[in-house]
Amino acid sequence: MKGMRALERMVKGFANHRRIEMLLLLQKTPELSVDEIANLLKINFKTASEHLRRLAIAGLVLKRNEGNSVRHKLTDRAQTILKFLRILE
Repeated sequence: MKGMRALERMVKGFANHRRIEMLLLLQKTPELSVDEIANLLKINFKTASEHLRRLAIAGLVLKRNEGNSVRHKLTDRAQTILKFLRILE
């Protein structure tokens, strides 16, 4: 049962159009900060931060501190999810 809950958490992590946009953006341009992501997607900083937090909880985004900013990149699992989503298109 524990495995099913982890799977549910992962699926909920990308079950949002904005988070899918973020995954695609990070696939194209890794190592972006929250501010850069918010500006590129034309969304509020807090909204971008919350979406990235959910992606990290789902195990789809890795965070790396760089000075005063945090850089984000996709995990291998996220790359697999994007392939899966392309099949569904």
